[in-house]
Amino acid sequence: MKRREFMAQIPALTALTALGKEARSNPIGISTYSFWRKFRGPDRIEQCIDLAAEMGFDGVELLQKQMPRMDNPYMQSLKKRAFAQGLPLMGYSTHQDFVDPDPYFRRKEVERTIFYLEQCYAMGIPTIRINTGRWDTSKNFDELMKNRGIEPNLEGHTEDEAFKWVIDSINQLVPEAEKRGVILGLENHWGLTLTPEGLLRIVEAINSPWLKATVDTGNFLDEPYGKIEQIADHAILLQAKSYYGGGWWYTLDLDYPRIAKIMQASGFAGWISLEFEGREDPLTAVPKSLAMLRAAFK
Repeated sequence: MKRREFMAQIPALTALTALGKEARSNPIGISTYSFWRKFRGPDRIEQCIDLAAEMGFDGVELLQKQMPRMDNPYMQSLKKRAFAQGLPLMGYSTHQDFVDPDPYFRRKEVERTIFYLEQCYAMGIPTIRINTGRWDTSKNFDELMKNRGIEPNLEGHTEDEAFKWVIDSINQLVPEAEKRGVILGLENHWGLTLTPEGLLRIVEAINSPWLKATVDTGNFLDEPYGKIEQIADHAILLQAKSYYGGGWWYTLDLDYPRIAKIMQASGFAGWISLEFEGREDPLTAVPKSLAMLRAAFK
């Protein structure tokens, strides 16, 4: 094409580009966590992938704890199955505990997370959800939820110590994540990221493009909207909770059009992952959740 002919087509190309930007909406996937009470057999991940495609989701986030196997042939079979269904595996949700005074224990947690990064690389998953861990001074998770995620420090230790343990541990993970092209997404989970200030303290101290935030809409139990807004600029993935039938530990009445405006104002154009956490049968609740999210993030 001659330069003059190309220049004549620029206005039309610009208009098409603008139209594409206006029409684009966030892709919406589903975490296999949404079906954790429904499917328990060895083929549970495969069932989740097939059902996600049938229900009209755009992708699937895998919960690592649900993986029945972690050998390479199994992981490649999941990648192939998702591709055949037209769905990317777009997230990997994992657990860590760096809030521990024992350096040997923390190093083992770092090594375990590197193993998870290898799994992401093998399956072509671009982001991994990580946690800080917590003091573990609650009797069990039910007691933690009863106390709204708050628990006392381990005797003889301070929050400043815990932040140093976590920051040092994640700093070891950053080059491993970059090497594999997998973005770390620190979730506003329990522990040190129970508050937006805690999450920002870690992310800003490390200050790496390979450490972002996995923003969970259901983990700020009080006045969530301002807290979500505080961390939205760092988001790499939005995990969207729904509670049809009432939640197992608590129920939040989340205003998703409002959350959508917060995320869009921050420039977030990435993946949303549904995490259904209600008592209703997911076969009826998950499609309703998807419709709700499609209406909000349009």
